[in-house]
Amino acid sequence: MPLSVRLLPVDRSALEVLRLRDSQPPKSPHANQRAGIPMTEYQKMISSQPYNCMAPELDVLRRETARRYRDFNLAEEEDEQLALLQEIVGELAENAFICPPFYCTYGRHISLGKDSYINMGATMLDNAPIRIGANVMIGPNVQIYTAAHALAADARIQGVETALPVTIEDKVWIGGGAILLPGVTVGREAIVGAGAVVTRDVPAGARVVGNPARILPVNR
Repeated sequence: MPLSVRLLPVDRSALEVLRLRDSQPPKSPHANQRAGIPMTEYQKMISSQPYNCMAPELDVLRRETARRYRDFNLAEEEDEQLALLQEIVGELAENAFICPPFYCTYGRHISLGKDSYINMGATMLDNAPIRIGANVMIGPNVQIYTAAHALAADARIQGVETALPVTIEDKVWIGGGAILLPGVTVGREAIVGAGAVVTRDVPAGARVVGNPARILPVNR
């Protein structure tokens, strides 16, 4: 699913409302439901419930994130890149870095652990959380998707999506051009071969290759 950003004039009033809301203590979507308050499309998205990806509140957030990653991708000095990156992603641990160019949908749902490195050309559709552990190596042009369109055509063209978290545990190596699909977990110290398409969980220490990714026999 290619990343598409519509560069429209930003609704500043809507953006300020979202910034004010984000500055308040987070409220559980389930608490809202118990209180009879309808969930927003953002709350549905982060709760892995079907949501409308065309909702204006989500469009505002995506365009603000796109502005930030464009600045990051054009920055030439590493100190400036790091400062901008800290504004984009939700959590950037010590000595973690993402090499530009880098693309994401929201940024705030990405966490990158200590001493982890993501090479150039990464695309992360972080509609749900993307959690990356410590000492992880990710090669060039890796794509991580958390969002999937509805399979039914009528729902799909109306913007219905569901987002599922992706987790990459400590000391994983993901080769260049690999694709991780929504909901997968790559276990500790696993290796994902270049160009692999990961459609299901990868056990800790396993080595997977191909499309769909399959586990290689262990060499003794």
